[in-house]
Amino acid sequence: MEEGGLPHALPFAFWQQPDQNDDENEIDADVQPELIIQRIDTCLEENGANHRTEKFESMSASAIKTGSSQLVVRRGQEFLLKLICNRPINPKTDAISLVLAVDPIAGEWISHGHGTVVYMLLQTDDHLEEDHDCDWCAKLESTSVNVDNATELLVAVKTSSNASVSKWTLTVNVKSMGSEESNIYQLDTPFYLLFNPWCEEDPVYLEDEDQRQEYVLEDMTMIWKGNERSFRGRKWKLGQYEKNILDWTFSLLGDVARVSATYRGNPIKVCRALSGVVNNNDDYGVVIGKWNRDYDDGTAPSAWTGSVKILQQYFETQSPVGYGQCWVFAGVLATLCRALGIPCRIVTNFLSAHDTEASLTVDIYLDEEGNVKENFSRDSVWNFHVWNEVWMKRRDLGTAAYDGWQVIDGTPQEFSDGAYKLGPAPVEAIKNGLVNMLYDCDFVFAEVNADRVFWRYRGPSKPLKLIQKNTTDIGQFISTKAVGSDERDDITNNYKCGEQSSESKITMLRALKLGQNCLTKHYLKQIKIEDRSLIKHEGRDVEFELELNDQALIGESFNIVLRARNMSYDDTHTIQGKILLKHILYTGKHVKTIATHSFTKRIEPRGEEVIELPIAFEDYYQPGMDEAIFTVTSFATIEGVDYEYFSQEDYSLRKPDVQLQISGTPVIHSTVKVTASFFNPLPIPINGGAFQIECSGLAKTLTIPIASIAASEECVIVFMISPSFKGNNKLSAKFQSNELSDIEGSFNFEVEDREDDTKLNEILFFS
Repeated sequence: MEEGGLPHALPFAFWQQPDQNDDENEIDADVQPELIIQRIDTCLEENGANHRTEKFESMSASAIKTGSSQLVVRRGQEFLLKLICNRPINPKTDAISLVLAVDPIAGEWISHGHGTVVYMLLQTDDHLEEDHDCDWCAKLESTSVNVDNATELLVAVKTSSNASVSKWTLTVNVKSMGSEESNIYQLDTPFYLLFNPWCEEDPVYLEDEDQRQEYVLEDMTMIWKGNERSFRGRKWKLGQYEKNILDWTFSLLGDVARVSATYRGNPIKVCRALSGVVNNNDDYGVVIGKWNRDYDDGTAPSAWTGSVKILQQYFETQSPVGYGQCWVFAGVLATLCRALGIPCRIVTNFLSAHDTEASLTVDIYLDEEGNVKENFSRDSVWNFHVWNEVWMKRRDLGTAAYDGWQVIDGTPQEFSDGAYKLGPAPVEAIKNGLVNMLYDCDFVFAEVNADRVFWRYRGPSKPLKLIQKNTTDIGQFISTKAVGSDERDDITNNYKCGEQSSESKITMLRALKLGQNCLTKHYLKQIKIEDRSLIKHEGRDVEFELELNDQALIGESFNIVLRARNMSYDDTHTIQGKILLKHILYTGKHVKTIATHSFTKRIEPRGEEVIELPIAFEDYYQPGMDEAIFTVTSFATIEGVDYEYFSQEDYSLRKPDVQLQISGTPVIHSTVKVTASFFNPLPIPINGGAFQIECSGLAKTLTIPIASIAASEECVIVFMISPSFKGNNKLSAKFQSNELSDIEGSFNFEVEDREDDTKLNEILFFS
C-alpha cells in the first residue's frame, strides 16, 4: 500500500482457508458457483435509529431517493450491513473479509499501526473468534432470501470506542475455494464514524439520557446576552444535521486544522483544534472577529441567526466570513462539536474579565476627572462573554477528578501555545483555583473570579491611590440553556464557591500562589497587608445610591439618578462630584461620551440630595448603533474628609420582542402558516430591514425584506414553513435594520406525523 492510498485486499497470511483435509466435510468446489456480492446495503433506516443519526441529511429519505445518501454511525457500537449475494455463504468454501480504512487527506499516511486501517474476517457460527470483546469485529447475524430471490447476508460490524472519528471507506473481499484471486467490492461512498456519548468506553460518554438529547441531538439552542442587570436568551440554530455540515466539519478538522487521523479519535485534541479553527486570527479559520461597528463589507455579528449560513459562505467562497463576536464563535463551535457527537453546550458569563497580563486582576486607572486611562492597561471587563463547554474524560490528567465539563473558547482573545485557541479547561479545576492545570485554566479562572481594582493616577510624581477594590463582581449569573426547555440554567456554582465565603478566599489565595506573573506575586503581597484606606470609616456618614431604569425601551428618554444621604445626626457635609454616561461596546470598549454632569451639594444632617441627569433619545441614538449599551460612572469627594466614592455600572436599554403565532396543527412535510409582529419603539421610521427565520428541520434560512415601518407602528408578516422533523421543533425570527437591530422572538411547537406518506420526500418552503 502506498502512502495515502486505500487498502482493498487483505494480506495473504490473513486469509483463513477452508480445511480441505476434512474427509467428512470435503466439498467439491465445482458443484457451486463462485460467491458474488451484487450490492452492499448500508441499512440506513435501522442504523439511523440505532445510532441516533437519522436526522443527518445524508441519512434522509430525500438523500436515499436522489442517490446521495451516506451512512453515519457512532463508534463503539455495532452497525448493520446487508451483503446481497448470488447464493448463501458456505463457511467451508467461502471466506469474506472487511477492510475499513480512514479516507485520507492529502499526503496522510494510513496504516494498521496507526489504527487507521482495520482488517476483519467475517465471523460465522462455524468460525467464531475466541475474543468476543475485541475492539473491531464483523459477525454474520442472519441469512435470508429477498423478493428477488437473492441471498441477503446481514452483517454486524463493531467499531472500536477509540476509533478515529473520520470518514471511512469500506471494502469487502470474497474468496471462494477453487478461485485464485479474491473479488473486491467497495462501498460507493465513505461512511462517517462519530464520537459516541451512548458508549461507556468512549471518553465522551454521558450517562444521562436527557442531557444526551439536549447536548448532542438538539439542533437549536439559546444564547444569553445583555448585562448583569438585564439579560435575555436568544435562539441560535446549530443545524448540525443540514446538508454538507458533517463534511465541512471533517474538512475543518482534517484539511484546515491538520489534525491527523491518528489523533482524531482523541476528544481533547479534537476540541482544542476546533476552538482554534472557528476564528480566523491564525489565517485559516472560519469567522473574522470584529468589534468596532464597521460591518459594511460583511454581516454584522448581531444579524446572524445560526451557524449554517456562516459555514456555507466559508466553504462556497473559500474565504473567512465577516463578522463574528463571542456568541457567533460559540454558536459555530457548538455546531461542529455536536455534529461530531461531542456533548456541547453554550455558556454565558456576565461581567466577564479579560485578563491580558495573566495577573488574575483587572486593573483600571482613572485620572482626576474620573476618565479611564485607556493606555495604562489592556485589561477589560465585558458585559458578557460566551464560550462553550464539552463533556469528556480527562485521561491526560491522570485522575478522574477533572472529568466532566471542560471549557473551550473560539473567541480570539489571547494566545495559547502560539495560537488563538482555548481549552479544554476542566470546570472543576477552575472552581478549585488550579490555574496551572491544562489547558488555559488561568485565563478562565480570571474570567469568572478576577479582582477588579480601581486606581487614581495623579501624575508621574505622585503615587497611585487605591480608590476601590471589588473582589465579588466578576463572574455573575453564569448561564446555559436548561435541559429540555428554553429556560436559563444558572451554573455559577460550578465555577465558583460562594462569594465572600472562606472557601472562595482560600481558592483565590491558591490561584495567586500558583500564578507566575510578577504582578500576581506583587498583588499577593498587598492583600496580606491590611489596607487602611479600605477600612477607614471616616466619611461613611454619606451613603450613595445609583438608580437606573431597567425597563426603559430603546427610543425612550431615561434618567440617571444618584441619591446622596447624610446618615449623621449632627454634621453637615458638602459633596462634589461628577456623573458620566458613555456609549460602550459589550466588551467594555469606549465608543463615545454621551453626557457629563458635575455637581456640588450641601447635605444637612439626616438629609438627602438627588442628582439627576436626564438623557433624551437624541442624546444617545445614532443610526447603525448595534447595541444600546452604556456605562454610568459616578464619583464624589466629601469636603474635609479623606474618602472618595466611586461607582461604575453597565446599563442597557431594552428592545421589543418579535411575537410569533402559528396557525393550525403542524404536520411533518406539510406547510403551516406563521405570523410574526413587533412594534417600532423609535420616534423615527425604519426605512428598510429584513426578517431572518430559522426553524428546526428547515434546510435554509428564510429572509423576508421589509420596506418601511413608521414610528410607533406595528410590523406584521405572514410566512409558511414545512418542518421535516417530527416531535418538538423550535422557530426563531430576528429583525435587522440600520435603525433598529437584534429584535428577536421564538417559540416551540410540536410537529405531528402525517397519515398520508405519499409526499414524504417533498419539502416545501414558502414566503
